[in-house]
Amino acid sequence: RHRLVSGRQREQAGSREGAWGTSAQVVHSSRSGRGQSSTMEDFKVESKNVAYCDDYITAQYHYDETRIVRSSNQGLVARPMRRRYVLRTKRKVPKTGLMLVGWGGNNGTTVTGGIIANKAKMTWKTKEGLQTADYVGSLTQSATMKVGDDEEGREIYTTLKSVVPMLDPNDMVLGGWDISKMNLGDAMERACVFPEPLQRQLKKHLTPLVPLPGIYYPDFIAANQEERADNVLPGKDKQKHLQTIRGDIRRFKKANGLDKVIVLWTANTERMCDVISGVNDTADNLLRSIRSSHAEVSPSTIYAVASALEGCSFINGSPQNTFVPGLIELAERCGVFLGGDDFKSGQTKMKSVMVDFLVSSGLKPVSVVSYNHLGNNDGRNLSEAKQFRSKEISKSNVVDDMVNSNRVLYQPGEKPDHLVVIKYVPFVRDSKRALDEYTTRIFMGGLNTIVMHNTCEDSLLASPLILDLAILTELCQRIEIKPEGSETFTRFDPILSILSACIKAPLVPKNTPVVNALFRQISCIKNVLRACVGMAPENHMLLRQKLPTSIRSRL
Repeated sequence: RHRLVSGRQREQAGSREGAWGTSAQVVHSSRSGRGQSSTMEDFKVESKNVAYCDDYITAQYHYDETRIVRSSNQGLVARPMRRRYVLRTKRKVPKTGLMLVGWGGNNGTTVTGGIIANKAKMTWKTKEGLQTADYVGSLTQSATMKVGDDEEGREIYTTLKSVVPMLDPNDMVLGGWDISKMNLGDAMERACVFPEPLQRQLKKHLTPLVPLPGIYYPDFIAANQEERADNVLPGKDKQKHLQTIRGDIRRFKKANGLDKVIVLWTANTERMCDVISGVNDTADNLLRSIRSSHAEVSPSTIYAVASALEGCSFINGSPQNTFVPGLIELAERCGVFLGGDDFKSGQTKMKSVMVDFLVSSGLKPVSVVSYNHLGNNDGRNLSEAKQFRSKEISKSNVVDDMVNSNRVLYQPGEKPDHLVVIKYVPFVRDSKRALDEYTTRIFMGGLNTIVMHNTCEDSLLASPLILDLAILTELCQRIEIKPEGSETFTRFDPILSILSACIKAPLVPKNTPVVNALFRQISCIKNVLRACVGMAPENHMLLRQKLPTSIRSRL
């Protein structure tokens, strides 16, 4: 049963509240606490190191790492270390709202329509046959992880959502803002993402939904967006805008009976803002700059500040530098999580696989040239130089950690030539075309060239990432960790590097390595889940299976 409430309908009643929700409640299984039925079997760990109770899953965990010391006469000296931790995960999944900045855009309408289609179990016909709503492309909903071997030695896999209790996307309550007042039904048709038979079914559910007015500062996005900006907060008073957004979050939370709200930016790419001493370098300076309506305070930063002050985590799905130093300090002060920057869904995700494959194989990429054209509003906005520069930066750094991992192939400071080109071609709409050329130095001075063409359905690839980012952020809010020797539990660092698998330019805590290689990022998520239930990380060594059969059968 759907309950549809539009922002405009609430405004007419004298308030600025907007949400799409459901009357269904989370139903926990007796074993894992999941709120969603699954085709996979229930999963539970039986071990002296893990305890399941009504409130928590508590795990005793040994974390093995290696400290490297450089010695003048011995070279690199490895010192294995073992640390003990206690991880505690709350089993009850709270009722959670997701507020999208850019709700009326291609991603916003695709996420919302996808959830409605899944809840209603919609089906529709295409030339390929009958299609059924699903969450394919979501790590948490569709990916699996190995959890062990059975008695016959067969590898056993289960879904990530089966290991610890996770938010069911069907139970999310959605709302948000947009600088366009177009209702989500018309916006879905404008986006041309879903096939027409599915659009017909979704239209009646999406048409009542109208985004709340958003913040619009023309200097931060392309001039060609002005014609869409008919739903904006009036005036230039940034402090007043901040208070309005804070009020929107509070009303959204209260109106829908939510336990928590997560805010996610899926709006236009902004230009980079200048980081200026005395303006946005500390939390207090940033708040002061908002009160004085300083020109270098961007809309995305105001949304993030409002989220932090309301105790809500904030995720940046675009490449601009929303997370200025003052905002990071404010998040630490307010005890909220930050995740970003920029969704990693198509060309860059493929690049984070290809370069990792080449360098890990002992091959030396010397040139990576990436061209893509797209026709949605994101492409239109990126057609201006300042906005493209933000995207270029986020796309260009994706190979750095893989290059830096191999000093046999690359000298310090040496990198492949790396060029990124983006063009706006309206005809292709949301079907972005990506062409990549990888030139690699091989044996005895030879060269190898790989050319790849990739048609990326932009919003259909990005929308499952939006769900994963929200689901993993919510989960991290329920995980507490206590290092050996500590008396109290703490949470993860406010900068959620665990989200990196979904992010093009991962934000990480200070003095922490940046990891762009996709499989390392995914392994991080899976191994954190294993740690939450007291299981060792998956290392793929299969040591027991390397023994002769006669010995292995006795173990």
